[in-house]
Amino acid sequence: MSRTAFVFPGQGAQYVGMGKDFYEAFPVCREVFETASEATGLDIAKLCFEENEQLNQTEYTQICMLTVEAAILKAVEGQGVRSEVNAGLSLGEYGALIASGVMDAADAFKVVRQRGILMQNAVPTGGAMAAVMAMDAKKIEEICAQTEGIVSIANYNCPGQIVITGEEGAVDAACEALKAAGAKRTVKLNVSGPFHSQMLAEAGEKLGEVLKDVKLNDFSVPYVTNVTADYVRSAGEVKDLLCRQVASSVRWQQSVERMIADGTDTFIEIGPGRTLSGFMRKIDRGVTMMNIDKMEDFEKVMETLKGEGAC
Repeated sequence: MSRTAFVFPGQGAQYVGMGKDFYEAFPVCREVFETASEATGLDIAKLCFEENEQLNQTEYTQICMLTVEAAILKAVEGQGVRSEVNAGLSLGEYGALIASGVMDAADAFKVVRQRGILMQNAVPTGGAMAAVMAMDAKKIEEICAQTEGIVSIANYNCPGQIVITGEEGAVDAACEALKAAGAKRTVKLNVSGPFHSQMLAEAGEKLGEVLKDVKLNDFSVPYVTNVTADYVRSAGEVKDLLCRQVASSVRWQQSVERMIADGTDTFIEIGPGRTLSGFMRKIDRGVTMMNIDKMEDFEKVMETLKGEGAC
């Protein structure tokens, strides 16, 4: 029996105009944008649809990405499509929490608005991130551990693509050591700080204050967290995991492999871009991967699922 996962991308896939076709096509999607605007005091539709510099600033990027993901999710659910498990990469984990019924959308919007502000304000000077191509994760871990200063793995994206993070000098030194050890190449990323490193631990702690009074619901659908790459067994674990996630490695490859091991054979990426679909091609080509970013994607996926009797 087929088992479906909804997966949600993280920061970096944003673009001007994202979600606009869903906003115009479905009243339920417009309601999501309105809910996000009311929860945050921002004009989310304007930020997403009109040319502006704020969309690429962390404090605005995160809430805009989540709003679009939640809006597309509503359109998908409106067609009767359901998942058996959910997961999201970094920020996308909040999309998974909404899909799993753990956090109400309005609360998720409020939390993510503050998460973006905390992460942007906590970014220390001298931080950096770099992608490492074609090297075994264990070797990268070893070299990071041997490098002086703060440097560690931020993202286990897929085989052959891992991101490291930390102090700029340590990241640069690790990149040189990695290339000398056989990495195909390393690429410094154009980001505003060392995300998912211990340099952002304080932001994670402050997020705990934001989450303190947020009501969590029991899971309607299982969810896999970035921090452990495993299922979260109770809603009581979620807040601690979300706080830890800010400064810990995103174990995306391992999360996907966990879901596949449990029989998940269809993954639907919900949100801007095709980042997770690209990762899947390197993780496991044997599963079905679909992407819903634009209306044409939505129509194609719905047609495919109807043909399979899934909706």
